[in-house]
Amino acid sequence: MTVKRLNKKILIPICFMAIISIVTIYSALTYTSSELGNLALKQGLWYFIGAILVAFLIHMKNEYLYRHTVFLYILGNILLVGLLLFAEPVNNSKCWFTIPGIGSIQPSELMKIFIMLMLATMIHNFRSDYKNPSLKQEFIFILKTLVIVLIPSVLTFLQPDTGAVIIYLIIYFCMMFASGIRIRWFLIGFGILLLIIGTVFGIYFFEQDLFIQLFGTDLFYRFERIFNWQSGTGLQLENALAAIGSAGLFGHGFNQTPIYFPESSTDFIFAVYASNFGFLGVLVLLGIIIYFDTQIVLLAKRKLVDTDKYILAGILGMLLFQQIQNIGMTIGLLPITGITLPFISYGGSSLLSYMILVGIILNISTEKARNYKYR
Repeated sequence: MTVKRLNKKILIPICFMAIISIVTIYSALTYTSSELGNLALKQGLWYFIGAILVAFLIHMKNEYLYRHTVFLYILGNILLVGLLLFAEPVNNSKCWFTIPGIGSIQPSELMKIFIMLMLATMIHNFRSDYKNPSLKQEFIFILKTLVIVLIPSVLTFLQPDTGAVIIYLIIYFCMMFASGIRIRWFLIGFGILLLIIGTVFGIYFFEQDLFIQLFGTDLFYRFERIFNWQSGTGLQLENALAAIGSAGLFGHGFNQTPIYFPESSTDFIFAVYASNFGFLGVLVLLGIIIYFDTQIVLLAKRKLVDTDKYILAGILGMLLFQQIQNIGMTIGLLPITGITLPFISYGGSSLLSYMILVGIILNISTEKARNYKYR
C-alpha cells in the first residue's frame, strides 16, 4: 500500500495528538521524578516505534491477524499469568514486565486488542454458521464469548488492574451489541450485573467488616479510592481542579503548570494540558478527538467485511469510554480509576496498542469488502 492510499483523515489527527502528547508530557516533567528520565523523549520514541508497527501491519493486512487470533489470545493470557508468577510488584501491583534498558511492558494493554480480535472472529463464524439463530444457539454463543473475556479479566483483576478489566467489559458489550444478538440478552445481562453491583456496594457501605472478610482489604482500598471523588478530596483531584480552574481562556503558558499533582504525565495529563493552554486549548484537543472518533464511525458505516465492523465497534467503544472517563475524572465528574487518555498520556505499552489499532483501522479503510471464514 502506498502512502497516497492511506486514509489522511485518520493519520492527520494522530499526528496532531502526537504533538500535543509530547509537548504536554514535556511540560509535566517539572513535577515528574528525574529517575524516570525524559518522558517526552521516550514518548517520541514510542510514537516512532508505533509508526513502524503501523507500517508493518499495513504490509501484513488484517487478515493475517484474524487468522492468528487464537495464538495471540493464548499468548496474551500466558503473559498475564507470567505477571502474577514472576513480575516484581510496583506500587503493590504486578502489572508490568520490566525489561532492562527498554522499560516496562504492560500485557493488559495488548490483551485489549487480542480480546477484540478473538470476539470479532467468533462473532463472524457464528453469523456465518447461523443466519437465524435460535435462543438456545445464541445463549451457548454468549456463554462461550463470556468465557473468552472472563479468563483475562480475572487474571488482570488479580494484578490488580481494575481499569483494564472495565475496558475489557466495555469492549465486550460494544462488540456483542454490534453482533446483532437479541436485545433481551442485554436486558438480562444488565439486570444480573445491577444485582451483583448492588449487592457488593450494599455490603461495602453497610457491612464494611464483612466486605473485607469476603473480598479482602485490597478491593476495599480500591473502592475507597474510587469513591473519594464524591467529596472532592484527594491531592490529585484538588490540585488538578486548581490547575485547570486557574488557567482561564489562554492558560498559564507552555511549561507553566502552576501546581503539583501525582501522575501528571499519565492519568492526569489532561489537567497539565488544560492548565498550560486554557479553555481554547481544550477546545482544540476535544475537536481533534471528536474528529478522529467521527472518522471511525463513518468508516464503520461503509460496506465492510463484518469482522472489520465488529473490530471497529470494539475500538470505538474503548476509545470513547477512556476519553470520557479520563477527562471526567480529571475535572471531578467521574470516579478516579487510573484510566489514561488515549494517544495523549505517557505509556509505551498503551501507545503501542493504540498504534496497532491505527494500523488495523487504516487497513480497514483501504481494503475492499471480502467474505472470509476464520477458524
